[in-house]
Amino acid sequence: MTNTLFFAKVVGRRKKAVANIELVPGSGKIQINGSMAEVFFSGHPKALLIVQKPFFVSTYLQFDVKAKVKGSGLQSQAEAMKLALARALVRVEPKIRKIFRENYLLTRDYRKKERRKYGLKKARKAPQFSKR
Repeated sequence: MTNTLFFAKVVGRRKKAVANIELVPGSGKIQINGSMAEVFFSGHPKALLIVQKPFFVSTYLQFDVKAKVKGSGLQSQAEAMKLALARALVRVEPKIRKIFRENYLLTRDYRKKERRKYGLKKARKAPQFSKR
């Protein structure tokens, strides 16, 4: 990320996805890994709505968002970005913390992929039982 003036630098996580967010003074553009959010989530419009969810509550037109995301899939990356954006906006405007907390925007989703156990095909899927 660049060495420009920024308001907040925050990290959000979901499964194996990690999102590093930087709020910069601007006009409301969201840039993810160097491309616009609409292009980054072009095949997944629901993910774009997930990312924009914290903005429905707060005024974001005064900030540009620069994000670096990696790991997991698009859905988890969007969820990680949502958490990071909510944290960043609360850092800038502390009075919206209560509203974000009520809408579960500041709660980290702790669920991860369950590990595979020996003797099983997946975490819980057992091989087919044969009586004879």
